[in-house]
Amino acid sequence: MLAGDIGGTKTHLGLFRMGGRRPEAVVVETYPSREASRLEGIVDLFRKSHDMPVASACFGIAGPVYRGMCRTTNLPWVVSERGIRTRFKWNHVRLINDLAATALAVPLLGNRELVGLSRVRPRKGQNIALLAPGTGLGEALLVHHHGSYIPVSSEAGHVDFSPNNEEEIDLWRYLRKRFDHVSPERVVSGPGLLNIYSWLRDGGRYREPLWLRKRLQEGDSAKVITETALRYGQPLCSATMRVFLSVFGAVAGNLALTGMTRGGVYLGGGICPKILPALKQEGFLNAFTSKGRFSDLMREIPVRVILNDKAALLGAAACGFKMDA
Repeated sequence: MLAGDIGGTKTHLGLFRMGGRRPEAVVVETYPSREASRLEGIVDLFRKSHDMPVASACFGIAGPVYRGMCRTTNLPWVVSERGIRTRFKWNHVRLINDLAATALAVPLLGNRELVGLSRVRPRKGQNIALLAPGTGLGEALLVHHHGSYIPVSSEAGHVDFSPNNEEEIDLWRYLRKRFDHVSPERVVSGPGLLNIYSWLRDGGRYREPLWLRKRLQEGDSAKVITETALRYGQPLCSATMRVFLSVFGAVAGNLALTGMTRGGVYLGGGICPKILPALKQEGFLNAFTSKGRFSDLMREIPVRVILNDKAALLGAAACGFKMDA
């Protein structure tokens, strides 16, 4: 089984065989997504390096999938099941949303692949929520039905951003001048970190040191901001993280209430494992549970961080084996 996790920044491809409990990777490779004009070009590179027979393939892809086709949100690609099947002569090809793929992996993850942010334990047989900030913000639900889970993908990262205090209202106004529509993804994502940082800097409340400006120009802005905040406590970056965590917590709480996810809220994506110490502080959970008359209910919902950075790939492989059964 060939499985793929197609993101706006990186594309992971892997060959899997079925293990006793879950798919097991034979080989996994990672490619920069933006250096390819089409997904098929990356698949070609992978197949040239690993010439093994493939009968079927399943790809989790960052974007809405409709009738076997996806126009990727953060890449200029159009990907279709039919096109891939025709190109590579495979028996079965399936495209699913990347968050649906990650959601399918959640029930397969072991304790060492998860870190709890609270002492509350997940309830069996209940719905599960998943959020994954990275290049964008993905959200999905796992709905429990007759002993199994059904993944429900969404584009909830593109709904309206709802400020919760005067500071966030000011942030919304700042972003509204830059974008036609202000969504949670404009705040809770890698680019969102830079948006918050720019708002705080441009507002004159924090001074941007020259060395920090140079680092941001030379490297990954989200990585620079988070590392500078966590390692050095730099005021502007620390304030950026504080706002990011507050909005992230509120957005996660909204999804938990929407899906009544007593089975837990799981945080995936590339950012969460890297900011684990900050997530464990009170800012995120306070915003998560602050839901008025439903605050007591929110405190009963566990929140866990996914440490396995190939969870979406695992979920895509699991989906592929079910398709091939």
